[in-house]
Amino acid sequence: MAKQEPKTNAMRILESLKIPYTAHTYECKEFVDGIQIADLLGLPYGKVYKTLVTQGASRAYFVFVIPIDRELDLKKAARCVGEKSVAMLPVKEINAVTGYIRGGCTALGMKKRYETRIDESAREQSAVIVSGGRLGMQIELAPEDLARAAGAQFADLCMP
Repeated sequence: MAKQEPKTNAMRILESLKIPYTAHTYECKEFVDGIQIADLLGLPYGKVYKTLVTQGASRAYFVFVIPIDRELDLKKAARCVGEKSVAMLPVKEINAVTGYIRGGCTALGMKKRYETRIDESAREQSAVIVSGGRLGMQIELAPEDLARAAGAQFADLCMP
């Protein structure tokens, strides 16, 4: 019998909300970007999303979930959360702020629930794939379910 993968906080949250998801695992010892993960799992780039953490001019933290092959428009991101500006959180601060490590960061189950936005392109997908909360784990779920579980709203976030 195959060894069962231990559940992550993200999975526990989804299960507690009775949200269906599919786990995708892959061999990973260190950070690889979303494009490499999609290639490894044979997934279309438009379906795989990355989680970015920023800090606003007010010092508050904000989470943005965008397609792996797109770039966050910082001006649009700031505007949609009512900030004058937002800046990417330095990699060395990710764990302290979120409880996750680079490459395993997801909008579900962070140390605190931060204001979260998901790129509106997700609504065009029947399912999106995001980090499952650790290296080597991705979870696939309906975009509306991700938004509900993360307390997120949809917004136009990416560079044209």
